Amino acid sequence: MPIFDFTCRACAHAFEKLVRGDAHPVCPSCGSNDVERQLSLPTVKSETTRGLAMAAAKRRDKVQGRERVNEQRNYELHHDD
Repeated sequence: MPIFDFTCRACAHAFEKLVRGDAHPVCPSCGSNDVERQLSLPTVKSETTRGLAMAAAKRRDKVQGRERVNEQRNYELHHDD
């Protein structure tokens, strides 16, 4: 299903919308149907972008792991209060 980028001409709100067939999207911000479809650029995948994505995922996982350990420790310390 194609997801397109749109900009509302009435309020300048930018949004994405799944469009099927002849359906005409409506701005979720103001309700206007005066929207303009934007040119969407394809994503580029390379070894560099893959490496950056993996590094970001590892940082995110490390932070989430620390948060889980802290929550478990707090639970164990205070569960009998």
